[in-house]
Amino acid sequence: MGRAFEYRKARKLKRWGNMSRTFTRIGKEITIAAKTGGPDPDMNPRLRVLMQNAKAANMPKDTVERAIKKATDKDAGDYKEIVYEGYGPHGIAIVVETATDNNQRTVANVRSYFNKHGGSLGTQGSLSFLFDHKSVFHVKPNADTSLEDFELALMDYEAELEAEEEEWMIYGTFEQFANIQKFLEDSGVEILSAEFERIPTDYKEVTPEQREAIEKLLEKFEDDEDVQNVFHNMKEAED
Repeated sequence: MGRAFEYRKARKLKRWGNMSRTFTRIGKEITIAAKTGGPDPDMNPRLRVLMQNAKAANMPKDTVERAIKKATDKDAGDYKEIVYEGYGPHGIAIVVETATDNNQRTVANVRSYFNKHGGSLGTQGSLSFLFDHKSVFHVKPNADTSLEDFELALMDYEAELEAEEEEWMIYGTFEQFANIQKFLEDSGVEILSAEFERIPTDYKEVTPEQREAIEKLLEKFEDDEDVQNVFHNMKEAED
C-alpha cells in the first residue's frame, strides 16, 4: 500500500484551504446522498458518513441541514455526478469528478480548460487503468483494539491499515466502501471522515517548467464550482 501512502502524503490541493469551497463540495455530496438514499442518516449509511465529513470540516449544522433539505426541494437543481478524463500538457493524466445541474455547461468548461492549456479531453473510462479507485477511511485510534486483529479483520474486506498516532487510515476497494463502513460501525470504531480517492498506479516525472504549466490547468479545474475532485499522476516536487 506504499503507493497509496505516498499519494496521501503528496496530495496538495489548494482548494481545500478554501473553507467555502470545501463546504460547497460536501454540501453537494450530502444533497446527492439524501436524494438517493433518503434524508434520515440512521437509514442512509452514505449520508451518515458524509455528515461526519462535514463535522470534520467544521461545517455548520444549519448548512448541513440545508443541503439535506435541498434533496427534496422541487425548485432545486438536480445534481448529476459525471467524471471527465483527459491528458494535460506533457502527458499528465487527469481525472475530474464533477457534480452538476447543467452538464452542457460543465463539459464545455472542462473541454475548454484542457484545450487552452495544451491538453485534450478523452472519453469516459479511457484513463481508468492509470488509477486505482479506493475507499479511504480516517478513524479514531482505539486503545482497546488490537492492531494485529484489526488488520486481519480488514483483510476480509480487501482493505489495509496505516496506523498513526493521531488517526488510522484504512484503504479499501471502491466497491467495498459500504461493507467497510458497516464493519467499522459494528466494531464501535469512530469514523472521522471517509472519501473516495483515485490513486495513480504510477507517477510521471516533470521538470519545474512543465509543473508550472500543469498546475495552471489544475487550478482552473479546482476553481470551477462544478468540480468536486481533481486527480492526476504528476509526481510531486521534492521538499
